[in-house]
Amino acid sequence: MARLKVNPTRMQMTLLRSRLKTATRGHKLLKDKQDELMRRFIELIRENKRLRMSVEEELKDSFEDFLMTSALMSPQMIKQALAMPKTKVSVDIQSRNIMSVNIPEMEFIYTDQSGGEGEASIYPYGYAQTSAELDDAIEKLHTTMEKLLKLAAMEKAGQLMADEIEKTRRRVNALEYRTIPDLEETIKYIRMKLDENERATITRLMKVKDIIAKEA
Repeated sequence: MARLKVNPTRMQMTLLRSRLKTATRGHKLLKDKQDELMRRFIELIRENKRLRMSVEEELKDSFEDFLMTSALMSPQMIKQALAMPKTKVSVDIQSRNIMSVNIPEMEFIYTDQSGGEGEASIYPYGYAQTSAELDDAIEKLHTTMEKLLKLAAMEKAGQLMADEIEKTRRRVNALEYRTIPDLEETIKYIRMKLDENERATITRLMKVKDIIAKEA
C-alpha cells in the first residue's frame, strides 16, 4: 500500500471516497466479467477438444477412402476427374460480441460456375468412370471442411478470449491490490489528520476559555 500525495482536507476525503466507491464497483464488475469469461472459455475449450477429435477421425476416414480410390483407379483418372471443379468456394466472416470480445463466425459460400449460390454439386465429375469410394471420400471431406472452418473460428475465439481474460485479470489485480488499498490508506490518513486537527482546535479553545475565565 502507498499513500497518495494529497492535502488532508475534507474536500479531498470526499473526492477520494467517491473514487473508492467507483473503484470498488468497477472491481466487482470486472471480477464478474472475468468469472463469466473463464466459464465460457472452459466451455469453448471442451467443445474445441471434442470437435478436433471428430475432425481428426473424419479426416482419417476420408483419407482411407482416397487410398482405396487410388487402388481402384489410376492416378491419371483421379487427376482428370478432379481437374475441373464445379464449385467456387469463398469464406464469409462475421463477428459477434461476447463480453467485449469480438468472436469470429465463418461460413463457406458455395457458388456454381453460373454464379448461383448453393446450387453447385460437390462432385466435379460424372459417375461413369469413377468409383463409389471417390464419392464417399469427397462427401466426407466436404462435411469435414465445414467442421474444420468451425474449428478454426473456435480456436481463434479461444485465443481472443484468453487475451481478454489476461487483460481483465491484470485490471482486477491492479484495483484489488493497488488502487483500492491506496485509496483506503489515504482516506484513513486524512481522517486521522482531521481528527488531530479537531482535537488541537478543541484544546486551543479550552485554553482560550480558561484564560478568559481567569481574566474575568
